[in-house]
This record gives sequence, structure tokens and C-alpha cells, in this order.
Amino acid sequence: MTELRQPLRARDKIGVKISALGTYVPPRLLTNADLEKMVDTSNDWIMTRVGIRERHIVEKGVATSDLAVEAAKKALAQRGLEPSALDVIIVGTVTPDMFFPSTACLVQHKLGAKDVWGFDLSAACSAFIYAVQTGAQFIATGTHKRILVIGADVMSSIIDYADRATCVIFGDGAGAVILEPAEDDSVGLIDFIHEVDGAGGCFLQMPGGGSLNPSTRETVDKKMHYVRQDGQQVFKFAVRKQTEACLKLLERNGLKGSDIDAFIPHQANLRIINATAERLGLRPESVIVNIERFGNTTAGTIPLAMNTAIEQGKLKKGSLVLMASVGAGFTVGAALLRWAF
Repeated sequence: MTELRQPLRARDKIGVKISALGTYVPPRLLTNADLEKMVDTSNDWIMTRVGIRERHIVEKGVATSDLAVEAAKKALAQRGLEPSALDVIIVGTVTPDMFFPSTACLVQHKLGAKDVWGFDLSAACSAFIYAVQTGAQFIATGTHKRILVIGADVMSSIIDYADRATCVIFGDGAGAVILEPAEDDSVGLIDFIHEVDGAGGCFLQMPGGGSLNPSTRETVDKKMHYVRQDGQQVFKFAVRKQTEACLKLLERNGLKGSDIDAFIPHQANLRIINATAERLGLRPESVIVNIERFGNTTAGTIPLAMNTAIEQGKLKKGSLVLMASVGAGFTVGAALLRWAF
């Protein structure tokens, strides 16, 4: 497990805060009623198993970079910044527009962000948390002052809508935040824990299209370019490791679950969220849930949930926030921060 030996703020001279947030989902809805006509499933089964009622799906020809740009524009407008004010663009995604160039390059061009560099980060559902901490290091060390971090995925592009085990879960969406130096210790990132366990990679993957199984007629016929998931294995790992990471993070910062103002978990499954919240001893009103409206948008879920928390009045300046995720890999992430606006 990759850990800090002491809280982030204590180690670094420059604090880091989230200064702006923007989110975007495509307008088209795919409801449970729609899925009932496509595959052997029902609204009751979907709601009971995962807690999703509807999800947003792109129209043909709309790519991850398009969603990312819309979210980025909203974040920049909220902060009153031009794209040229950015130093770095980091895009967390497992559904890039193409293998190369990176989605970050495409976002940079579409935004017109001159003299900016960037890259993609692949950590599946943990990509947004990983990208935030990666971007924070550039600011904490004094290298850069403004980092655009985006979590965006068009999961509908890699879902088999004849597979009821996966097609009911995923939606499309994006969220973006701007990272900047924090003026004082009252707001900003506090600490984080990240971990990967590659032994679980076989339980959640898209096996086709890479160097191991390049795209061929055979890989297409075998549906190797779609998400494959062992739901039971993923569920057990997610509940256990998400809880462990959060508990360790709270303990080493002298906190309890009841101290958290807003718990913003990855929105993969309502049962996972509830099980984690119960084990952490969180106050029910602090748990942010919007999976019913958006489904699992992979790297987009946490920023979308941040926006939901703001809409519900649960995220205000100074709020103590705990974020957590588990994703394919397996990847695990948890982060602690005080909200800055």
C-alpha cells in the first residue's frame, strides 16, 4: 500500500485545494424501463441489486473528450479563468477517444489551452481520486499553480447491451476540478491512501484491444472488447478494501466516521455504499448518493457526487470530506480534505 508517513499538509510547504468544480452528463436517458425491452431484466431487479433507476448515455459520435471539455468549461467559468491560465491537464479515463493521442491532448486542443501540458491516467473507477493526488504534487512542490483534473468516461462504448450483468450498471458522464495553492490550513487536501492489487484484475476487465489481444475479427466475435465482471468478487473486495482504506485514513488523522461532514464514495452499487458507510460509523445524512440518477460513470462518479452534495447543501466551505473508491485493477483510493468554497 502506498502511504504517506504523516499527513500531506504536514509534509509539504504548499497546501493544495479544490477551487472549482464542473460536471456534465449527456442529455439522453436510458431508463430501467428501456432496459426491460432490451434484455431479460426488470426495474425491481435493478433497483434491488444496484440501486439504479436511470443513466445518461451519449449519442453516436460523442466521445469522452467531448464530455470532458464540457465539464472543464464549467469549472473554468466558475473560477473565472481562461484555459490558457492552466498549467497541466490530467484526464482520468478508461474509455479514451483512442489509444493515442491521449484524451488530455484532445481536451487541450478543444479548450484552446495554449502552453499547457497533460496526460491520461488509467485507474478505472479510482482514476479521479488518483488524478487529484497526482495533480496535487505539482502544486505542493511549487512546480505549477493551476491543474485541471478531469474524470470522464463513455462506458456505453464498451458495454454489451445483451449482458444484463453489466449493461444495467454503467452510464456516461464527466466531472472536472481545478487545483490551486491553498492560502492557509483551513481548507485543502489533508491526506490520502492508494493501493493496487493486480491479483484481482481478472475479475473486472476488458480483455480485447491491447497488446495481449489486439483487435481482430476473432476478438470481436468473442466480445472481448466489452466489460467483463465477476460481480460477487468485485462486491466483496470493494466493501472490504474501501472500508479498510477509509478507517486507516481516519485513524491516522485522529478522526472518527462521525466527524465527516460529507462522505463521497464511488457510485458503483448502492449496497456497497451502504455497507461501507455502516462499517465506518458515518452519520446517514453525511453519505452522498446519486447512483439512482446516473449509474456508474466510472471516473466521473465522484465529481458528479460532489456536485450533488453541493446541490443538497451538504458541501460548504470548511466541510470535512472523505472520498473513496475501488475500481478495476483492483485499484483502491481514499482521500481526506476540507472543502474550499
